Amino acid sequence: MKSSSDSLGDLFDSFQQEAFRLETLDDYSRSGNVDAYHAYLAGEPQPAGYNADWVDEVRSHTENGKRIRRVHILSRPLTEYLRFELGWGYRKNMTGGEEFFILDVTNRPNPLPGVPDFWCFDSESVAVMRYDDTGRYLGSDVLEAERAREFARYRDTALAHAEPFSEWWASYGA
Repeated sequence: MKSSSDSLGDLFDSFQQEAFRLETLDDYSRSGNVDAYHAYLAGEPQPAGYNADWVDEVRSHTENGKRIRRVHILSRPLTEYLRFELGWGYRKNMTGGEEFFILDVTNRPNPLPGVPDFWCFDSESVAVMRYDDTGRYLGSDVLEAERAREFARYRDTALAHAEPFSEWWASYGA
């Protein structure tokens, strides 16, 4: 881990060109907006203001020419959580300019087995995300700068094997 005081929030505040996120879990239901997930499960409409803070942050970056991209490695059938995340979360976050891709490994090998969830910023900084077995977020570890090249390769591999979310969703998710 980095010995400086850098945090995931610091990396978001300071990136200049691109923030990239790899998601690997089928269930993050014990992290983030748990109330919205329960509303989704109950068949309620999406709450007003759902993900508004994140969409505003994304928009503040994308309006300044920065990119925020995300690849989710998954397989079908989708869990209820993934239906929520993709149907509510991704579609909402796209309104701020976040770009989403799906690496569907249902009928093919995962090109990134064992790679953890992470954020990579400008190919220079990496924060590995930690979750427990139930999908509850435990924190992030900002890695030494020397590890950034390794995670940039993971990013490139994920993007090379993924397809744009909107195309994938139209075929498989919706």
